[in-house]
Amino acid sequence: MPGNDAFESLVREYYSPLYRFAVSLTHSESDADDLTQQTFYTWATKGHQLRDVAKTKTWLFTTLYREYLRTRRRQTRFPHHELDEVANDLPIVLPDGANQVERASLVASLEAMDDTFREPVALFYLEEVSYKDIAEILDIPLGTVKSRIARGVAMLKRQVAETSRSHPQDQGGPTA
Repeated sequence: MPGNDAFESLVREYYSPLYRFAVSLTHSESDADDLTQQTFYTWATKGHQLRDVAKTKTWLFTTLYREYLRTRRRQTRFPHHELDEVANDLPIVLPDGANQVERASLVASLEAMDDTFREPVALFYLEEVSYKDIAEILDIPLGTVKSRIARGVAMLKRQVAETSRSHPQDQGGPTA
């Protein structure tokens, strides 16, 4: 298969430099392996779209870097923690009936929130819209979106905590 020989040749030529670049970004050999493999996988699936073969090296390095940034953003947004390290920070799981009450309380708290905070919080958490897109939708700066989401979530947490304290029987707690 001629395409297979070309791919193997490409891997032989660029694997080491890409891997070294990946190690410099991740500071981890296993993460660098993953990034390098993902880069070649992307080449195998999309490399045929490159019109100027002289730009192959640039394309590979750009692809690796973009994959690194995507992975880093995902890790920042959804950090990995060992379970025993965060056991004290985990929420207490209540019976299903209590979770329904909690959801209802959360929705009520969200509905009672000022539009300024409700809109970005709802777009981000309920509709899974990116910060950038929220800024565009609401026609406000990106920093304002982040601030309003952070403040809105803090308001929701306070409101839900207050509701839980004032109605312990609704949360599966003792009744008077």
